[in-house]
Amino acid sequence: MLPVLSKAVRDVEQAVQRSRVRPSTRSTFQAAALLVREERARIQKDDLSDGRRNEQLKRLDGVATALARTAARDGSLLALLTDEAEVTHETRALLREMREAAGMEAAPEPVEAAKSKSGTTSAPAAERRVVPQSVISRQLANPFLEPDFSAPPPAPKPRLLATWELLGPLLRAFEQASGGASSCMRLPEPTSLKAAAGRELMPHQAEVVAAAAAGHRTFLLADEPGLGKTAQALLAAEAANAYPLLVVVPNVVKTNWAREVGLWTPNRTATVVHGDGHGVDGFSDIVVVNYDVLDRHAGWLATFGFRGMVVDEAHFIKNKSSQRSRHVLELSERIRSRTVRPLLMALTGTPLINDIEDFLAIWEFLGWIDEDDPSPELMAALERNGLTPSEFDFYPAARQAVIDLGIVRRRKVDVAADIPARRIADLPVELDGALGRSIRDAERVLARRLVKRYESALEARDPGVVHTGIDRELVRKVAAWERQDTDEKNDGENVFSMMRRIGQAKAVLAADYAAQLARNVGKVVFFAKHVDVMDAAEQTFAQRGIGYASIRGDQTPRVRQQSIDAFVKDPDVAVVVCSLTAAGVGLNLQVASNVVLAELSWTYAEQTQAIDRVHRIGQDQPVTAWRIIAAQTIDARIAELIDDKAGLAARALDGSDEEISSSVDVQLEALVSLLTDALEAR
Repeated sequence: MLPVLSKAVRDVEQAVQRSRVRPSTRSTFQAAALLVREERARIQKDDLSDGRRNEQLKRLDGVATALARTAARDGSLLALLTDEAEVTHETRALLREMREAAGMEAAPEPVEAAKSKSGTTSAPAAERRVVPQSVISRQLANPFLEPDFSAPPPAPKPRLLATWELLGPLLRAFEQASGGASSCMRLPEPTSLKAAAGRELMPHQAEVVAAAAAGHRTFLLADEPGLGKTAQALLAAEAANAYPLLVVVPNVVKTNWAREVGLWTPNRTATVVHGDGHGVDGFSDIVVVNYDVLDRHAGWLATFGFRGMVVDEAHFIKNKSSQRSRHVLELSERIRSRTVRPLLMALTGTPLINDIEDFLAIWEFLGWIDEDDPSPELMAALERNGLTPSEFDFYPAARQAVIDLGIVRRRKVDVAADIPARRIADLPVELDGALGRSIRDAERVLARRLVKRYESALEARDPGVVHTGIDRELVRKVAAWERQDTDEKNDGENVFSMMRRIGQAKAVLAADYAAQLARNVGKVVFFAKHVDVMDAAEQTFAQRGIGYASIRGDQTPRVRQQSIDAFVKDPDVAVVVCSLTAAGVGLNLQVASNVVLAELSWTYAEQTQAIDRVHRIGQDQPVTAWRIIAAQTIDARIAELIDDKAGLAARALDGSDEEISSSVDVQLEALVSLLTDALEAR
């Protein structure tokens, strides 16, 4: 193929030099570019010696460099390298001719979009694909992906197990495992608990990072929620230098992933894909995309050149026939085809939801199996055991062989000494759609009203005087006047109405996250302030098939106790939806160790009282409270203010919180912050 490609490149070079770039020239260029990538993948897969493989790849890279140099002289050729470029009939004909000239078998024709009798295109060809402009800029800046000259050791051909069907026995090996059998690979002792950002890791987190640093590249990280899987994945990518890194997540946590990048790997940049990706930075180290828009972006993601991929809540891909599962598996296969040892991580607290076969999609994503057989690495491990599925000892040995590929499972109770007895974890969420826009618009309206009031007060106090700085004392007075007017008039947009609307916008997102927790680790306590937020959450749980109980202020004592008993005693009731005011005190719900705070309290005391329904005598696991916060809104300001007031709280002997400050202080400080930011932005 190399002589054929060299001739094609020379023809294109001569045409560009003579300024005679015709359609036939563009077809030749496109065919050569496609064959360069195809040939690189073939060379990497062929059973060649390291020296021979490297020699061929270097020669091929020379051809690619010549193509890139030629394309730089004529910008019209660069457009043919994008994923959206149409492969014309002329290009396909040239591909056939060039393969035949190289003595290769003709490749199958690309499957065209199937059309029905009505002329419409069927799925998945009808998917609306987009390519962000920033990604096109990156592709044009680097039209040829950097080749990977490393090579895996040649896998021995199976002998003992060559004729056996093995996926079924591998699943049975896990299905038949005794309750005490370990589900965690052997992990190295970490040499340090310090992360690059100066933050400190817990010992169990540092073990996974040490494994990645030692060269391990595939992980099914199945730690329980609350044990820091996000930090482990990001630091493992740093240790493996697996950039650019693709992260596929549920919508509710994608903003949090970008935040965690800043916390754990501040030297790396992250971009989050929203909608059609207009705000995507194609030059970022980490691309975060949610399952819901993956179909729109699968085209450019497949050609981006990722060297690592993380799938969060990986049980989302258990149904291999679903669209999102197909996209995830295809992206993983593309990454493995061009990078010999990419970092692949599947994160989930519950790899099995309904059936033992839920494992298969995750194993395939990690490259441990293909559609029908174990990977060469897994097959080699099974062969070394010298056993077949007809022997009883095959099953524990096979299970261990899979675990050694990278299954990591730790429970809270296993690492209780590593984690605090009670902690609050903030989960920022992005408010999309019309409701999110209306909330941000309302916040701007309130800020403008405060600024106008401040300017009027300045003018009344000092007529004709030009002020250059911000009068902090007047800012506090204006905020106090606004706060007093809110109490007296209770009309128009104010801090209370905005917080309620934010709670309504967060309701489904918070309920979705609580449902994930319930599936992963069992019972969850869900707190909200407003009835409409509780109603929306309960409707979401019903739609997700999650059993729930409800504790509200309008319940009789008998109904209230029935709800408590159902949550505590009934294994099918996974969530209890509680009113912050009605259920924040006097309840013992330590059957759960996870709390979701869908709406923020106005005081630290109220928040603490809610968490203490779970964190109390009789609780034998560390407690995590997940605080759902609307990013880029006043919600985030109030969360910070509540945390600042935490230092003023005094613990009374009876276990309640007696605050030096009140809820009025937090509301006032929120208005001060809003007005100050608006004045500084002028």
